[in-house]
Amino acid sequence: MSDMRLICASNDPGILAGNLARSPLLDSLPLSVIEAPSAALAYARGMAESTEDILIFLHHDVYLPPGWDALLRARIAEVAMQDPDWALIGAYGIDDHARGWGPVWSSSLGQIVGHVALSPQPVQSFDEVLIVMRRSAGITWDKDLPGWHLYGTDIVTEARAKGLSAYACALPLIHNDGYKDNLDQGFGTAYHYMQKKWADRLPLRSPIIKISRLGHQLWRARLHNRRAQDIRAAMAVDTALDPLDLAAACGWTSVAP
Repeated sequence: MSDMRLICASNDPGILAGNLARSPLLDSLPLSVIEAPSAALAYARGMAESTEDILIFLHHDVYLPPGWDALLRARIAEVAMQDPDWALIGAYGIDDHARGWGPVWSSSLGQIVGHVALSPQPVQSFDEVLIVMRRSAGITWDKDLPGWHLYGTDIVTEARAKGLSAYACALPLIHNDGYKDNLDQGFGTAYHYMQKKWADRLPLRSPIIKISRLGHQLWRARLHNRRAQDIRAAMAVDTALDPLDLAAACGWTSVAP
């Protein structure tokens, strides 16, 4: 029996088959695929239906290169030496100084993003691409958080509110995500939910935007995205490219420690 489980919220078998399902570690680690009306609800269901202590929540458009599971175990050991009571580890996170820690490949940006974390870096939020949770830390997902956005910021804030920590570690992966022209209505709904829920802890900074009491960052970000639409679209890489080829181009044919 494995002490780890992957949990993925997916309603697109094609994307899942072309990306996550091609990751070699699926030969040794179990995968739960959950359909639900929101990411947080899907992940909460995945927790309820599993027993493993180390839970890896990730997108269906992620590819994990050979050796990734061994690398994760090494990173967990590094974090545990620094903080035995750790709650969360992520592949991409934002620290309290607004620095992004990775590295991960993003097809929507056409590049590797994030400073390389040479040691575990405490963060205030995660990109939702991949989040590792230690179940025994005693936190869980907010099933009332609507939609598919900002749950990486919410879960870290949940941990920190309980005196627990979250860390970004170097866990290279391919995020074969598509270009998005702007922050949709669902993003706004999640933003306003976070404003109300964490009013006493604002401002919070997600990888995309600052969440503040006034919330003016939301309309400013939408305006900026519209003005830069052509530039951002030109940066994006076709998601039809083979994620194994993308991993090779990044030098990640194997990431074993």
